[in-house]
Amino acid sequence: MPQGYFEVNSTGRREYIDLSGRIQKIVQTSGIQDGLLVLYNPHTTAGLTINEGADADVQKDILDVFSRLVPDTAQYRHLEGNSPAHVMASLVGSSVSLIIHQGHIQLGTWQRIFFCEFDGPRRRTLRWLLLADG
Repeated sequence: MPQGYFEVNSTGRREYIDLSGRIQKIVQTSGIQDGLLVLYNPHTTAGLTINEGADADVQKDILDVFSRLVPDTAQYRHLEGNSPAHVMASLVGSSVSLIIHQGHIQLGTWQRIFFCEFDGPRRRTLRWLLLADG
């Protein structure tokens, strides 16, 4: 059961980073033709999601909505100052599962896999696990 990790470096406070190419490369290198890939983010102020990647304005719109839903100025109890990032990460989630068929991750036409940074810039480590069919 192949598994591993890789680093993601964010440059902004809040940003979406497209991981699709990196994930496809992991699948190709593994040689697995059919199965499942689980990608996991062990950080509490960042998330993972699958969404449209053809138009960068989609990611900007999502971040704008998060900023309105989870304002920086609310009265948070957590003293570290990054409570909005914790809330946003909880809304997005910490993992994605991807079907692998004929050596390719199965995404819709416009879909991409995104690492969602809510408390950057930071260096993050993501974990992955591949399960082969059969």
